[in-house]
Amino acid sequence: MGSSILKRTSRWLGASALALMVGVGGVSTAYVMTGTAANAQFQPAAQISVPEVNAHPGFADLVEAVKPAVVSILVEAEESGRSVRRGGDQFEFNFPDLPEGHPFQDFFDQFGDQFGPRGGGTPERAPRRFMAAGSGFIVSADGYVVTNNHVVSDATKVTVVFEDGSEQQAEVVGTDERTDLAVIKIEGDDLPFVTFESEPSRVGDWVVAVGNPFGLGGSVTVGVISASGRDIGGNNYGDFLQIDAAVNTGNSGGPTFNTRGEVVGVNTAIYSPNGGNVGIAFAIPASTVQSVVDQLINNGEVTRGYLGVGIQDVTRDIADGVGLEDARGAIVSNVAEDGPAGPAGVQSGDIITAVDGDEIDDALDLSRTIASKAPDSTVELTIWRDGAETTVSVTLGTLNEEQAAQAEEPESLTPPAPLPSESSVGLSLVPNADGNGGLLIQDVDPESAAAEKGLTVGDAIVQVDNKPVNSLDEFEAALDGVRDRGLNTALVMVERDGNARFIGLPLGEE
Repeated sequence: MGSSILKRTSRWLGASALALMVGVGGVSTAYVMTGTAANAQFQPAAQISVPEVNAHPGFADLVEAVKPAVVSILVEAEESGRSVRRGGDQFEFNFPDLPEGHPFQDFFDQFGDQFGPRGGGTPERAPRRFMAAGSGFIVSADGYVVTNNHVVSDATKVTVVFEDGSEQQAEVVGTDERTDLAVIKIEGDDLPFVTFESEPSRVGDWVVAVGNPFGLGGSVTVGVISASGRDIGGNNYGDFLQIDAAVNTGNSGGPTFNTRGEVVGVNTAIYSPNGGNVGIAFAIPASTVQSVVDQLINNGEVTRGYLGVGIQDVTRDIADGVGLEDARGAIVSNVAEDGPAGPAGVQSGDIITAVDGDEIDDALDLSRTIASKAPDSTVELTIWRDGAETTVSVTLGTLNEEQAAQAEEPESLTPPAPLPSESSVGLSLVPNADGNGGLLIQDVDPESAAAEKGLTVGDAIVQVDNKPVNSLDEFEAALDGVRDRGLNTALVMVERDGNARFIGLPLGEE
């Protein structure tokens, strides 16, 4: 019995010693028990060495230096009849006083219902005058101020409020809806101003946001860059930094700084369940801001290069279908009749992999790259065509909405109803009798690869392997040509609702 008690006592003491070491995390010396329970002795084990931690010095000096150049912006304007926030009740993207027809409207329309049922919104109403508040920052000693377009859009009066509370009325110099940027002007010849970053910031870098949340003015928050290259706008020019510094309504147009006091971005939007900060904010990167601001100051407007093509991402299936090793670049789905790309030799089905030697990742990357080029400048496109690489030189035009729509929206088709013919890939096809050519899908085998790729009744197959197909014989001959080259995927151009896209259609085994 005594032996049993001794064993139980020994086990209890051991557990207690372990609990002591685990439970008291701040103790730097651990102890171990030696001997029996009766004469147990505790001796220090190896000393835990904790390296000296240097406390972060804080951001007070930085804030003190840049804060005089950050201003609050008060706007008097006419309300457009649209509610301030868009999206569902659960999650909202908040753009204070977003004007009607803004590019971000496409994003809300596309994704708003994914975040919960719509709350009914605000009914259309007659325009009424209102006041709003935003932020901005001075970028020159003579008084040019950067802010968001949606802050000053339709403004009848813009007032800049300085850190010391003094005010000055401002004039709108120019705005750019596509990037949601604007430049306003105040009087002065020796004003404090800030500059844009000299080197691109990286994900994980510290950032400091300064602005006018909820009209409080002069508020400072700190965080890091959470991600870059975010596309939240539903348009071809979305390229945002995601930051976790607290940004709220009223921060729009305000700057985010790096630790050198340089502007890394302009705060534009927040992702929020309640209209307030949840650690997900979006800023327009400095490289974009500087380019747009320079044009607005010098010309009062922004001009962009125009290639005149409809494009889409290159998927793995598409890359396999054309023998391209890497699934990157942008494939040309259609060419505008009066655009610069067609006369230069760009064709539907071409995959643009580089511009002036700079690799292109996807369709959005190509759009940004071309838009950043000056109209009338010449660019060299690296193109993958017919299993080989070639180059085409194109002199860019000037982008306008009418031209862009022409490239992206070909005329829709009216399907006829002749007798369908069965193909070798699970599609029942009929010739398109409306003069536009191609083959219309009348039926899809639900077990086929075509069904898995999303082909459906009413789609029109226009090309296979970059060859026009207007009959079943031409369709099958094109597929045979792909197989003869040892490829297992055919590049197929499909039109649906007037929009052309490419898919990679697996052929399987015969």
